[in-house]
Amino acid sequence: MREISVNVVKSVVTELFSNCNVSLEKNEKQLIVNAANNEFDEPAKSIMNTLIQNLEMAEEENCPICQDTGMAVLFLEIGQDVHFTDGNLEKAINEGVRDAYINSHFRLSVVNDPIFDRKNTNDNTPAIILSRIVDGESVKITAIPKGFGSENKSQIKMFNPTADLDSIVDFVVKTAVNAGSSACPPFFIGVGIGGTFDYCAYLSKYALTRGANTHNDNPQYAELEEKILKKINETGIGPQGFGGKTTALGVNIEYYPTHIAGLPVAVNMCCHAIRHKSKTI
Repeated sequence: MREISVNVVKSVVTELFSNCNVSLEKNEKQLIVNAANNEFDEPAKSIMNTLIQNLEMAEEENCPICQDTGMAVLFLEIGQDVHFTDGNLEKAINEGVRDAYINSHFRLSVVNDPIFDRKNTNDNTPAIILSRIVDGESVKITAIPKGFGSENKSQIKMFNPTADLDSIVDFVVKTAVNAGSSACPPFFIGVGIGGTFDYCAYLSKYALTRGANTHNDNPQYAELEEKILKKINETGIGPQGFGGKTTALGVNIEYYPTHIAGLPVAVNMCCHAIRHKSKTI
């Protein structure tokens, strides 16, 4: 049994959100650079270069990539041999989020009630905490600040189990098309397939943290990722909706067993600023 203080977790959460709001992972930034080099349409190329300049300035000046610094989402992979000490884990995580957003002067976007009140909580809490138990005695924390320009364009559909592959591909592509310029393309797209209504949505968001230059380990799903990406880029929506080859930069699929009577599919849209960072304690 390994003891981990929740104060350590708090510090890591603050560190992760402070960093991922101002810089992308290197591989994902390189995808954007590569896409800019491959654009021949002048408006599209100009927009891509502007996005790159924005990423560079944000990192150099230690300021947000986007004015929407998102709602704080955390994935926790908790080793079953870990015991948390010195307080409440959920409280510590929210304190870490609060410190990151207030000390870094990030925009505070969370309201306390979704319908009746909608008063700003003034510290960007509470966070969305998604956890699972794994082997071992360590804790992996992944932070993903999720902006709502793209989140609002995400979709979920409960297919009949008789649905064919083309129907699923069409659903994902149409979700991207309907998002259009409102979700700030070029997109990164997470797709969750299987599980239950809620779990496929979880998978679609988790897929965004996998790394945009990776493929699913299952070759059939890897091929499906490439097929969907190709079809989305053939729409010609392009960067910020002004046309071009680059409507999406990556499609990541995560899947899970499901019920014999169902086939849930969720699509979590994300703009080019696919902000996420992880650390293992």
